[in-house]
Formats: sequence, structure tokens, C-alpha cells
Amino acid sequence: MPTALFGSIEAGFIYALMALGVYLSFRILDFPDLTVDGSFVTGGAVAAVLIVGGTDPFLATIAALFSGFAAGCVTGLLHTKGKINPLLSGILMMIALYSINLRIMGKANVPLLAEETIITKLTAFWKSLGLDEMLSFLGFVPKTWGILIFMLILSFAVKLIIDRFLKTEIGLAIRATGNNETMIRSFSADTDILKIIGLGISNGLVALSGALVAQYNGFSDVGMGIGMIVIGLASVIIGEAIFGAKTIVRATFAVIGGAVLYRIIVTLALRVEFLETGDMKLITAFIVVCALIVPKIIEKQREKQRKKRRLANFSQKAYESGEQLAAVKTDS
Repeated sequence: MPTALFGSIEAGFIYALMALGVYLSFRILDFPDLTVDGSFVTGGAVAAVLIVGGTDPFLATIAALFSGFAAGCVTGLLHTKGKINPLLSGILMMIALYSINLRIMGKANVPLLAEETIITKLTAFWKSLGLDEMLSFLGFVPKTWGILIFMLILSFAVKLIIDRFLKTEIGLAIRATGNNETMIRSFSADTDILKIIGLGISNGLVALSGALVAQYNGFSDVGMGIGMIVIGLASVIIGEAIFGAKTIVRATFAVIGGAVLYRIIVTLALRVEFLETGDMKLITAFIVVCALIVPKIIEKQREKQRKKRRLANFSQKAYESGEQLAAVKTDS
């Protein structure tokens, strides 16, 4: 059980990059981008093919990031220049990417178990430092702590970059485009370019996550992106429900926390006897439904409590006013 939970936390920080990408498109740009299911695989496909071809895994992962950026930009072009509905433009790009990903890989599955990847390099580097033995006092000794610590640092580094970017002039303009496109247009801002940039960055992060997941799992598969958009939304919704999203800094932290919590919840759910691995999508749907409904129920109960307190205060004040009036009449 501890090993399964440890693995889910590791995977959670990798998928957090994808969740941050979904957060940028859905929350910041207010754009329902379904390209995610395709660009996630594109990242894994590009990284896997380059690694098998002998490219350094770090360079292959960077190339995967740019491939996702390009896919997001095409989605933005379809919407802004082609005047296609946002939802439809994402669906069209997702469908196109399925064939493109097959072309990139040349087959449905590219194994990486015999190749040198970022994961194997990190594991070897971490073991050379001898830090696993130093951390043995914690009582739990996984295969290596290196992957978890690296992914933790990477996810929070990306978070800090996003936080800083969204406070720049371009970042503020992208946020304004998502909030009120008509208003930002009145200031002569090119919202088409801003949308293209935003979607490019979003899908770049998704592809980066896909590349790391492929190396973490030891293979890239053409079907590995199915349901990624739902997982990303689940991470965003769970994080916002638990940690809140009043500021950008808090919201991005919530997304990372939500991604990790989602993987932990799925891992615990699969430990239930009557649930199987094939039920994962059903579990995901159930988690999203709960994450959407439960906060509303809690807020409704809080509102009822606030109304009761206001009514009680009003009744108390009315009673006190009545007593004072009666005392004045008696004195007169």
C-alpha cells in the first residue's frame, strides 16, 4: 500500500504539468480546449521517437514541449482565423493529432524500457549521491526518492514561471482576454494573437507532461491521451474546491495539489475489492461529479447558516428596540 501511494504521488506531480496547461486554457482563457487529448500523446510520441533515435532525453523532452506548443497554436488559428467554434476547433485538432501521432511513431506503441530516459538518468544520478540511504530514517524506502523530488521541483518551478508570466503585460492581456474580450479589444489589443499564444503555452505544458509520462511508464502509446482532458479538469476542480483560487498564486498551487490528490484518490479507489483497473474512467467521472456537487452543497449550507444568523441578529435588535420604546413610553 505505501508503495502504491508513493507511486501515485510521483505520477501526480508529473500530471500536474498537464493540469496546469488545462488551467490556462479553461480558467484563464475561458476556452474549452479538447486538443489536450491529442497533444498529450504528441509529446509522448515525439520524445519516444527521438530517444529511440539516439537523441538526448532532455533535448527530446524539450522538442516534445515545442510540438505541443505548435499543436495549440494551430487550434488557436482554427478558432481565430478560421472563425471555427472553440469547442469544434479543439475536437478537429484532437482528431487530426491521432493520425499525426501515428505518423510520428510509425506504430501504435513505442517501447522505451531498453532506452536511456530522463527517469533512468535521474535514478542513476540520485543513486550516485547516496541520498536514498540518508532518507532511510523516514521508515519507508522506495526504489528511489530522486524521481519524486525532481518532479516536485519541476512542477513548482513551472508554477512559479506561470505565476510570473501571468503578471507580465502579455500575461495580464491574456487574462483580460479570458475575462472580457470586448473590453481588451477596446484597448487595441490583438486578442487573436493572445489566444494563440495562450493555447500554445497550454498545450506545450500538456505535451511536456505527456513526454515525461511516456518516459515514466517506459512506453508511448497512441491511446495514452484518452480522457486526459477529464483528468485535467478533475485536478483543477478538486484543487480549487479544497485549496481555493482567490489569487493566481493560490490557484496554480491548488491545481498541483488537485493533481496529486486525484492520483491518490484513484489509487485508493482501486484498492476496493469490487473495483477493477478498467473502472478507472468511471472512478474519474465520479470524482469530478463529487468535486462539482459537494462544494455547492457545502456553500448552500453555509448560506443557510448565514441567513439564520442575520435573522437572529435582526430579531434581537428588533426586540431591544421594542424594549427601549416601551421604556420611553413608561417614563413619559
